[in-house]
Amino acid sequence: MEGSPEPASPGVIREGDFAVLKRDEVFKAVAVARRRKIVFEKQWFCLDNAIGHIYGTTFEVTSGGTLQPKNRVQEAATETKEAGADNRNIVDDGKSQKLTHDDIKALKDKGIKGQEIVQQLIENSTTFRDKTEFAQHKYIKKKKKKYEAVITIVKPSTRILSTMYYGREPGKINYLRYDTLAQMLTWGNVRAGNKMIVMETCAGLVLGAIMERMGGYGSIIQMYPGGGPVRAATSCFGFPGSFFQTLYDFPLSKVDSLLSGTFSLKKLPLESEENTAVAEESNGSVDDKPVSVQEADTECSTEIVAEDSQPEEQEIMDIPTEGDAFEGSKAKGTTHDKQKKQEERQKKLIEAAGLLKEKNADGLIVASRFHPVPLLLSLLEFVAPSRPFVVYCQYKEPLVECYTKLREKGGVINLKLSETWLRNYQVLPDRSHPKLMMSGAGGYLLTGITVINESVKSGDCSGQTDEEPTSKKRKLQEQR
Repeated sequence: MEGSPEPASPGVIREGDFAVLKRDEVFKAVAVARRRKIVFEKQWFCLDNAIGHIYGTTFEVTSGGTLQPKNRVQEAATETKEAGADNRNIVDDGKSQKLTHDDIKALKDKGIKGQEIVQQLIENSTTFRDKTEFAQHKYIKKKKKKYEAVITIVKPSTRILSTMYYGREPGKINYLRYDTLAQMLTWGNVRAGNKMIVMETCAGLVLGAIMERMGGYGSIIQMYPGGGPVRAATSCFGFPGSFFQTLYDFPLSKVDSLLSGTFSLKKLPLESEENTAVAEESNGSVDDKPVSVQEADTECSTEIVAEDSQPEEQEIMDIPTEGDAFEGSKAKGTTHDKQKKQEERQKKLIEAAGLLKEKNADGLIVASRFHPVPLLLSLLEFVAPSRPFVVYCQYKEPLVECYTKLREKGGVINLKLSETWLRNYQVLPDRSHPKLMMSGAGGYLLTGITVINESVKSGDCSGQTDEEPTSKKRKLQEQR
């Protein structure tokens, strides 16, 4: 059909997409928009020239903040032919470099590229040719990092975003390491078509990982504390609108009433009232505290409530949250629009309650700063038998208590408390070795499978639960 635009390839950077900027091991998630100034690694630029290129393209920041695709053929220009036998005669006295700071600044002012500056630094170094080949490569890599403004734009994924959060803001995701997140998805049997229940306070990273693996098929019920769910990291994935049609949310404060059969849907507050409620929570004056989290630690609950507002998230991640991604100009909506949005949210809440009442969820994943015992005991009621559950905690002691409670209650098998040890390796010719810097801990996981607890049912009918143990009976008889 003439005049109709061709559909863009999913691997092409488009305006309105969410992308991740990468420089060495540093990442930053941004929304692609024209005429928008972005600051990353002490460099400012605009993404106008990146639109239309494929993801994975490496760009060089030129004068004026414009991006130019980097020619990979030019990278071999800094290769050297001479190298020393060892570094024993090299003395670091600060006089080996002939170029001064003012000379380098003058080169930058002339618009000379970073690659040419690195080449001149090599030529004006009196000790470079005496260094070993490995030391020369290390020197070149260090100077490139300092003077070459090169970035790579990659497509967001669970691996990239989890690495980004763990490297920049691990506290936002409860120090959930990327290998631990991968195990949670595997142990939880997350796949397309499942009905999953998620309770997390990791800025929406765990939710986004589950949505990515399910691919928009099935249903996800997100349990949240406070005034509303936090999905800052979920927005970074850039999911299509169809993915959110199968996503539901349900407040933790209504879980006990739903289990007891006294659940009633009250009128939800308008958007302005909702924002006021969130602001009150951030000040620590929350009246409607979830019933199932009464045993949670006071400090933990304060940190979670403060995370709901996410004031620093938008500064560091430089992206809008889910509800405000492309509605900056529509902040002052009409009353009719607010009422319509209110009705849609009420409808979604009713549908979420209906899905939970069926009690046939295919899995449960908990990654929260709340104490896991009351959460898990309540939410396991909605999981069907012979289904997996995974609980993550930064510390071991809460999961040990959770393990003990589940063994006493019954209804679960294959309980396993585990910790993963991760060590990164540098793999290079003739110098492969473990990296010196490594993470100390990635958290703990409690996994298991639900079963029908027949012993509890039979014990309630026959009254055998109140009977004394055989060993105690024998002891009493001997005393008589």
